[in-house]
Formats: sequence, structure tokens, C-alpha cells
Amino acid sequence: MPLLNKVRTVPGGSGGDTATRSLSRLRVALTLFFALDGFLFAGWVVRIPAVKQQTGASAGDLGLALLGVSAGAVITMTLTGRLCRRYGSHAVTVATAVLLSLSVALPALTRSPLALGLVLLVFGAAYGGINVAMNSAAVDLVTALRRPVMPSFHAAFSLGGMIGAGLGGLVAGGLSPTAHLLALTGVGLATTAAAGPVLLRHPSPGPPPESLAPTTESEPRGGARRVVLVFGVIALCTAYGEGALADWGALHLEQDLHAHPGVAAAGYSVFALTMTAGRLSGTALLERLGQTRTLVAGGATAAAGMLLGALAPSVWATLLGFAVTGLGLANIFPVAVARAGAVAGPGGVATASTLGYGGMLLGPPSIGFLADWFSLPVALTTVAVLAAGAAAMGYWARNAGAARAS
Repeated sequence: MPLLNKVRTVPGGSGGDTATRSLSRLRVALTLFFALDGFLFAGWVVRIPAVKQQTGASAGDLGLALLGVSAGAVITMTLTGRLCRRYGSHAVTVATAVLLSLSVALPALTRSPLALGLVLLVFGAAYGGINVAMNSAAVDLVTALRRPVMPSFHAAFSLGGMIGAGLGGLVAGGLSPTAHLLALTGVGLATTAAAGPVLLRHPSPGPPPESLAPTTESEPRGGARRVVLVFGVIALCTAYGEGALADWGALHLEQDLHAHPGVAAAGYSVFALTMTAGRLSGTALLERLGQTRTLVAGGATAAAGMLLGALAPSVWATLLGFAVTGLGLANIFPVAVARAGAVAGPGGVATASTLGYGGMLLGPPSIGFLADWFSLPVALTTVAVLAAGAAAMGYWARNAGAARAS
């Protein structure tokens, strides 16, 4: 079993108590940033249909504009690791949270697909940066705690997304996109002002002394790199589905099934709700099934759910499909990142996380192009194909890292 899933006993005494309190404060602050990230992102995606109409974009135009999010994020992800090493992951998390809060209001101010694509470059840069920085900080904290708390951070992201999508659905019919997204900016800046000082006052915790022994030299460098890439691709396949549902789920419900805008916005909220529930129970599920069975069962469940969500002829059946998909995808990303870390340490975590978030950002424009060539329901079935592929790869890599874990 990977060291990450073992509970660490913190030494007693006042020093131990102080360290425990410091780590607890860091965990709360990081959880708030994960929740804020999901909240802001969901607040934007539920207003995509309104922004699409406002800019007069076709499905292909919207796909190209959404590619701006991907491009900005990929560029930033390649630089954020260096920034974290130079300035610390905590400082980079706070800085990118400010940029994300400011940039979320920009899409509502555009009136053409080109302008939308340009401002989404900025939004994507902030989104990619905060995700890499937050996960780097979370990896350090998990290592220091020696407890399996990583799913709780991802649960906070999902919970933030659920709340952001739910509120967006409530205001979609009566509040303009400009007013809504400007309100999100205010929430983001206020949250950063509240939680940011905690991160800035406390440096990233180092690993406990017993974990400093070399752990990756026993495996061939090339072999470890290939295993990390496999788990990174698993993360990419599942995050592709999350990004696709975030950006296209509401449009599918509204455009193809003629759902009310409020009901359409609830599609992502249902998906985020079941994903949150799955991640909150992730530790118990891993203890019961193990990592490989969790990966395989999750991928198969998500594939079945997405086939229903994409091809069902009714709104309620589609919402059920989205819910099942969220439950299936819930723990695949955290498990894939943890397995990559078991093979190659923090470098493996960083590689798998970057590939995974790349999938979340590349999914939406890919769906847009496929929707233009075929149809949106057909395009959404690619989520099911990739989820099934993730399950197959998870089974194939079932013994990866076993030597180190033992």
C-alpha cells in the first residue's frame, strides 16, 4: 500500500501541537482555494450559452474560443513549476487566485468570438496556474501529514463547482452574464484576501524525515517515466470528461433537448454533486476495493453513464446519465495522481496532474469541433470511450509501482 495512505502519528509535546495546528490551518486554507477554483470555473461555464449568443458564435467558433482556455493553461502549466520552485507554491497559489478572480469577468464583456478567445487566454492562464500551484502545495501537505487527504481537496473543488453551477442556474434567467461574472470576481477576491495570508505566512511543509530516503533509484528511469505517463493519460482521459460536461453539458440540454436555461444549468450541478459525494467517500472506497478496482469500476461506470447522458431522448434521463458519470469519474483522477507519485515521487505527481488538467482543458474544444462535424450528442460519446480506455489502462497498470509500495 502506498505510504501516502498510511496515517502519520504526530509526536507529542508543544512542538508537535504547534506543527499540527499549522498543518491544520494550511489544510483549511488550501481547501478554500480548491473550492474557489471550482466555484469560479462553474460560474463561468453555466453562462457559456448566454455568452455564445451574445458573441454570435457558432459551435465551431465557440470551440476555437474555448481553445484559448487550453492554450493559456498549457503555456502557464509549463512555467508554473518553475515559479513554484522559485517563489514557493503558496505564493503562486495566491497570485494566480487573484488573476483568476479578475479574469472570470472578462468573457461577459466581449462581443465577438475573436475577443472571447483572447480574454479566455488570460482566464486559461490563471486557471492552469492555480491548479498546478494548488496541487503542488497539496502534495507537500499530504506528504507531511502522511494521511490520504488528497481526495478531500478534489472534493472541495467539486463542491465549489456544484455550488457555482447551482447558483448560476438560479440566476441564469434573471441576471445578465456581466453582473453575474462581476459578482464572482468579488467573491474570488474576498476569499483570496481571507485565505491567502495563511498560505503566505506558512511555508510549504517538508516531508517527514523517514520519507527522505531515496525511493525511485531502484526503478529504471525510463520504466518509471513510462508508468507515470500511463497514469497521466488515465488522468487526462477522465478530466477530458469533466471539462466536456462543464462546457457542453448545459448546451446539450438546452439546444438538443430544449430544456429551460435553469434546468440546463443544473446539469453540471448534478454532475458535480455526485462527483463530490464520490470523492468524500473516496478513502473508504479505496480501502474496500483497492486502487485498481476503483480505477476499473469507476471508468466502466462513467462510460455507461455518459452513453446514457449523451444519447438519452429525455432531459431527466440525461440528468441521470450525468449523475452516474460524475460518480464514476470521482476518484479516478486522485488515484491516478497518487499512483504516479508512488512510482516517481513529487515529479510523477506533477507530470500526471499537468496531463490530467490538460485533458480537462482540451476536451471542450475537441467536443466543439466534433459537434460541428457530426452532432453534439455524438461528440459527447467520446467521453464514454475515453472513460472505458482509462479503465482498461488502469487494469493493465495494476502492478505498476508495487515494488516501491511494498
